[in-house]
Amino acid sequence: MAPTCEYERELVAQGYQVIAGLDEAGRGCWAGPVVAAAVVFPRDLLMRSETLYGIDDSKQLSALAREQGYAQVRRWATGIGVGIVPAYLIDAFGIIAATRLAMMVALLQLPCQPHALLLDALVLPTLRLPQQPLIKGDARSLSIAAASLVAKVTRDRLMQTADQAFPVYGFAAHKGYGTAQHKRMLDQHGACGLHRRTFAPLLALQAEGA
Repeated sequence: MAPTCEYERELVAQGYQVIAGLDEAGRGCWAGPVVAAAVVFPRDLLMRSETLYGIDDSKQLSALAREQGYAQVRRWATGIGVGIVPAYLIDAFGIIAATRLAMMVALLQLPCQPHALLLDALVLPTLRLPQQPLIKGDARSLSIAAASLVAKVTRDRLMQTADQAFPVYGFAAHKGYGTAQHKRMLDQHGACGLHRRTFAPLLALQAEGA
């Protein structure tokens, strides 16, 4: 089933006027940043969400459909914020803390202050705002799905650019995820500046070279 505005409408009924959906992309990758996005849709659009048909969990869409959904979000959203945390900070803070940092940065990029948040599983414990974490939220909430599209498309574009700087790793194809191709390139060339050196495959590589 496609995500709906059920959770957004419940929050509106409780008196919250500006609702932001948040999600991230790249949390499990071996290389590249973790990217979070925050998306706010106008309240009247949440009441007639058929306008947003086609926006879905980014994992359920082809690359072309993601680009189309991204364009749709850009067209209809009243606010979009993006937070990008690079690999060296992921290594310094850990992936959960880095993901939360990316989400906080995304919220700071919004042109309006949200009154409540819908998040995919995580919460932001230092933020004093009503928050509703939803397991598999990108498949349930349209605002979270929209954020997942923005985060995924943004990150994919960053990894395509990274491929030009580090062509031997095949970043344009696997986007930094742990594929067999990526493992072969790591074995042949070692890690580059985009790799997360605290992640298990990179630690194993360092141990082999010790």
